[in-house]
Amino acid sequence: MSDSVTDSTYSWVRLLLTLAIAMIANVGMWAIIVIMPAVEAEFAAGRAEASMPYTLTMIGFAVGNFAIGKAVDRFGVTASLVAAAIGIAAGFGLATLSQSIMMLSLVQLLVGFASAVGFGPLIADISHWFVRRRGIAVALVASGNYLSGAIWPMVLAGMLEETGWRSVYLFMAVVTLAGVIPLSMALRRRLPQEAQVAAQAKSLQNSSSAGLSPRALQYLLGLAGIGCCVAMSMPQVHIVSYCVDLGYGPAVGAEMLALMLLGGVGSRIVSGLIADRLGGVKTLLIGSALQCLALFLYLPSGGLVSLYLVSLIFGLSQGGIVPSYALIVREYMPAREAGARVGFVMMATILGMALGGWMSGWIYDVSGSYRLAFINGILWNGLNIVIMLWLLSRSRPRRPTAVPA
Repeated sequence: MSDSVTDSTYSWVRLLLTLAIAMIANVGMWAIIVIMPAVEAEFAAGRAEASMPYTLTMIGFAVGNFAIGKAVDRFGVTASLVAAAIGIAAGFGLATLSQSIMMLSLVQLLVGFASAVGFGPLIADISHWFVRRRGIAVALVASGNYLSGAIWPMVLAGMLEETGWRSVYLFMAVVTLAGVIPLSMALRRRLPQEAQVAAQAKSLQNSSSAGLSPRALQYLLGLAGIGCCVAMSMPQVHIVSYCVDLGYGPAVGAEMLALMLLGGVGSRIVSGLIADRLGGVKTLLIGSALQCLALFLYLPSGGLVSLYLVSLIFGLSQGGIVPSYALIVREYMPAREAGARVGFVMMATILGMALGGWMSGWIYDVSGSYRLAFINGILWNGLNIVIMLWLLSRSRPRRPTAVPA
């Protein structure tokens, strides 16, 4: 396929539209965090009970990455986006009718499921339209999730205070329909058949060099994704509680979390540029090794300045890891199944975050400190590194620039 299709002006325009969609669609997983204090107060719920809507949101988000990814392979990204936008809006609308935490939690399962269209499925779609710059393209679309988390909580905070959480949800239902559906219409163009055939041939060549079937590699990447994200979740999920335990207060912990997310955006962009030169496996290995180093640095860090510094280092280390999985899928697995394969691995990483968040809390309850939880994260991170080193030793696929996709 000629460069007039991939890495073209249209490809970059499509990338910008995709990023805009991601920043809107991903609000489903962040809005629940914004409204949780108000929900907890309204229903007089305990902290654990009030966390259930978020937990089910993330379960829905994980499953949605796989299920909607399969839908993109079969029906195309536009149809999937329209259906998901309707699902997000319907979920927001139904949530406003909730009379209990349980009802809200069940509705959030739908919100999380439909919101997943803004992550793995969009990453898979944009990967088809780039060859030389696939790494940075995937990284930018993946950053839509972090940017959504940085922007929408600030936008919605004032409305929440003035009119309540139900007004926030109705507003986001309208924004989702008015934003995602029109933008998705601009993504109706399909990749030419010859491009799909060339991409399929290249991915099969790489897969055979690794000596693994696509299914076996998919499961291996899923295990690696769980390992890296169990490790990743320790600081991301528990940094606020950790700061409270150290006497610094929740506001300081929230600032450290924001620093991680901003560092993560920068990390994703830089990792995308690196991936365009080194490929997905080496880029993921670099990110995983740096994340492991950052987790080690948390062990001796107890001072305020050192924690801010290590949190920034952690954010700069880990942001590019998850997008690298999508690049590995595109390098090694059938192009026609990119949506489902990327979605499965993204689902594994999200489940790893959920498992790691719970596991770190359990370890804290048993041991009375987070030290063993950090060590647990380091061990899981080591599993990810071992898998990537093994995969790298088995095959050395040529750079993706050699054949259009």
